[in-house]
Amino acid sequence: MIDKFRPLLLLLAAISFGLGISLPLIRFEKLYFFAETPSLLSLVAGLWSKGDWGLAGLVAAFSLVFPVVKMFTVFEAAFRAGRFPAWAGVLAKWSMMDVLLVAILVFAAKTSGLATAVSQPGIWLFALSTIATAIASMGIDTEH
Repeated sequence: MIDKFRPLLLLLAAISFGLGISLPLIRFEKLYFFAETPSLLSLVAGLWSKGDWGLAGLVAAFSLVFPVVKMFTVFEAAFRAGRFPAWAGVLAKWSMMDVLLVAILVFAAKTSGLATAVSQPGIWLFALSTIATAIASMGIDTEH
């Protein structure tokens, strides 16, 4: 059943990922007049420009690179080889790490007391991408 919808799921995952990383993830409201609505790309760029290279690299690896590798792996398995490569099982075990990392960021902002954080469309599209990729990967045989 999923085989029939796999191309649509992968298209949905790719589009929602692109929108999810470029649209605002959260709205930070400081005091009453000041608000920021950073995207995931701008958060990584901000960390990098402030000299937090390790944290910027970690966030970029798990929130930008890792999801693209997951989508590419599912695409390859679905349309080229017809099977997951052996290492794809490792990716599947970490399938929600990217969303968890962004959720921790929102939680940290909300509990710090310095700002009120409200979710924006980017976080929902980012999560949709992860879920669509996970569903698209269901039913694909794994090599042993």
